[in-house]
Amino acid sequence: MRRHSLLLAAILLAALPLSAQQRPKSPANRPVRTRQEVEALIEKSGKAAPDWWKSVKLNFPKTLDLSFPPKPEGPWDASKNVGQYVWSVINENPSKWQEGVRFLHHLLTLHKDNPDTLKRVMDMLGHSYHILLNDPARAVFWFRQAGRTDSEEIANCYWELGCKEMAVELLEKIGPDQTRNCTVVKLWADMGETEKALTLADARPDDAGYLAAGEACRLAGRYDEAIAFYERVLAMPGGDRDLPRNQARAKASLEAVKLFDALDLKRVRAGKYKADSMGYEFPLEVEVAVSGGRIASVKVTRHQEKQFYGSLAETPALILAKQTVKGIETTSGATITSEAIINATAKALSQGVPRKK
Repeated sequence: MRRHSLLLAAILLAALPLSAQQRPKSPANRPVRTRQEVEALIEKSGKAAPDWWKSVKLNFPKTLDLSFPPKPEGPWDASKNVGQYVWSVINENPSKWQEGVRFLHHLLTLHKDNPDTLKRVMDMLGHSYHILLNDPARAVFWFRQAGRTDSEEIANCYWELGCKEMAVELLEKIGPDQTRNCTVVKLWADMGETEKALTLADARPDDAGYLAAGEACRLAGRYDEAIAFYERVLAMPGGDRDLPRNQARAKASLEAVKLFDALDLKRVRAGKYKADSMGYEFPLEVEVAVSGGRIASVKVTRHQEKQFYGSLAETPALILAKQTVKGIETTSGATITSEAIINATAKALSQGVPRKK
């Protein structure tokens, strides 16, 4: 009874304005918070509306089946099925991200007396706040309301909120069987725990595991080891349906990492340079401007990515802030797109380095 009251209170409070609510920091300037500070932020954020709330109107296709059955019948139809609408219309269109979250809050009110559907909507809301809006505090709040307390995505939110202790504690609690996946390998690497990341990647000796290990080494500046892992992917025999795509990623990352040590910005001539690298299915193009020995801008000028989330803005911003392609964290949920931006930027910068005669 108490839990039901809390859920209703959270739904109602989500319509109230929140003053001075700030967008969480990017990895380049991630805050450091205590457990108590993180818990307080989760509680405060979860029970108040985002600062954009009043400026976004509720808008969704009237053809949607708002009963939201767990397993929709028939072929894929994003104009009818809620989950498919969120996946292929909301997720793929940044201009609709806030609108999509507003829609999910609307579903909360519609299904307040249906616990199973309410739980699914809350879980989607947590994912949307995290992956789409880069709001890990609200994400954790809604994951918890959905009954989720032990996922790697929540651990990632704790890390983004600035408390490594909470992230590590949760990952250790989940255990080895559930952490043998590339998402967790990435998180350990992001937190600077390269050996832990490599141990987990080694427990999955396949193309995805080797790619994750290569990225962990790239992030740590251990380029020779990264190259070795990428070469393992390229040497694998066919059979896995994802292998051709992963081999294309490994080839692109291998080419880029070999350029890293030679990329001294002081040697890069002023100008604009373009290069591409393999994204999820198609090449992604980046334009890099260099002036006075510094990166002046990084822009994604062409892509066909779909579920890219915040990577098209976040990854160039990180490269610009750090003035390097070294040690750049990839965006959660859009690792492949982030990798492509980093690799293309490295290739573009290399064009401005004078060739030895």
